[in-house]
Amino acid sequence: MKILITGGSGFIGSNLVRHIIGTTEHSVLNVDALTYAGNPHSLSDIEVNPRYAFAEVDICDAALVEQTIQTFQPDWIMHLAAESHVDRSIDGPAAFIQTNIIGTFNLLQSARSHHESLEISAKANFRFLHVSTDEVYGSLGETGLFTETTPYDPHSPYSASKASSDHLARAWADTYRLPVLITNCSNNYGPYQFPEKLIPVVILKALRGEDIPVYGKGINIRDWLYVEDHADALYTVISEGQIGETYNIGGYNEQTNINIVQLLCNLLDELQPREDRKSYREQITFVTDRPGHDLRYAIDASKIKQELGWTPKQDHTSGFRKTVQWYLDNTAWTQQILDGSYKLERLGKE
Repeated sequence: MKILITGGSGFIGSNLVRHIIGTTEHSVLNVDALTYAGNPHSLSDIEVNPRYAFAEVDICDAALVEQTIQTFQPDWIMHLAAESHVDRSIDGPAAFIQTNIIGTFNLLQSARSHHESLEISAKANFRFLHVSTDEVYGSLGETGLFTETTPYDPHSPYSASKASSDHLARAWADTYRLPVLITNCSNNYGPYQFPEKLIPVVILKALRGEDIPVYGKGINIRDWLYVEDHADALYTVISEGQIGETYNIGGYNEQTNINIVQLLCNLLDELQPREDRKSYREQITFVTDRPGHDLRYAIDASKIKQELGWTPKQDHTSGFRKTVQWYLDNTAWTQQILDGSYKLERLGKE
């Protein structure tokens, strides 16, 4: 199988590429524009693999997307390329509109042309997986779960742009019979995450002896999904899922932000204690909340479990331990990012 993966140098994408190269015999073309969050070092361990190839392509360039797909002739397309940080979308929404909406449109158009050109057997085998987020559903109250039929209610430029791209993917499936599948996942964490998201920010600021910022009172709740479990779920969906269906992917791991921060501090206390033997918890600082900060996300992942047999392998703490240890063991990876323009500063204040 020839699989084209967009955004394969990003956090989830690089873990997905590594999963497919490591567990299957398929070939992968990684299509990535290498923006600030696209890091070729995240795939340095497989870059010489003969089944892996890279193409520096911006999905906003319609002509180049078309050329790339026509040249590679993929059996499957897995679309992960996106601007993905809520705080950045508050500061600069234009990039989110361009990449997440226009870029997805370009990819759907080129995939449609490619699909229509295929012979009968190849056309029957073709799949287009659009990877999205649970943030399109908005915010939950104290109870309830997001299901695949939850109405969309996005509250940030990021989630609005992803909701738009989801609707485009479904429209291309209904109008042009493009064999689309869609996934909506909960918050990912794990190795190779760009250090602007909560988990790596906490770990790195703790190790640097800096204040660890927690928005508001830290009561916002997220359902945490270990990225390698997510990669396994994405491959399960594209290889076994029903065309036209949506699958929610969650970690069954609801935690308040403050609980996660305290857990990470406890793990660091154990794995790399401070020189003064005090707890990293002493560095926790509460800061002004993010504008439009959704209170709670929680995924009902029963459909993918019942229909495809997928469940997450990591439990409430095991994935976080693995993640902390990874960042401790891979300081060179994070340092080459922090040596650049990003300095762990807060974004999206207003």
